[in-house]
Amino acid sequence: LNNRSADPALAEAGKQKFGMLCAACHQADGTGNQLVGAPNLTNGVWLYGGSEADIAHTLRVGRNGMMPVQSSLLSEDKIHILTAYVYGLSNTQGN
Repeated sequence: LNNRSADPALAEAGKQKFGMLCAACHQADGTGNQLVGAPNLTNGVWLYGGSEADIAHTLRVGRNGMMPVQSSLLSEDKIHILTAYVYGLSNTQGN
């Protein structure tokens, strides 16, 4: 969504997972919901790092705020697909 390169097929598959699992807090467009502590994923601000490895780690183990652990809900393949989509939301390059 923000000019960050990601595997197009993985990003498209991740978009569907994002809509089912993440959009409730991060909004369908990824702009977040500050009322529930869900950050904007499209503005290039990455509190815990914006690399694919950092995003996958967030999905696997959660974060200090309100981001719940997702590894009990998502397989490693689904985490990989969702990571590609979220990674593609940022407009920063080289993170």
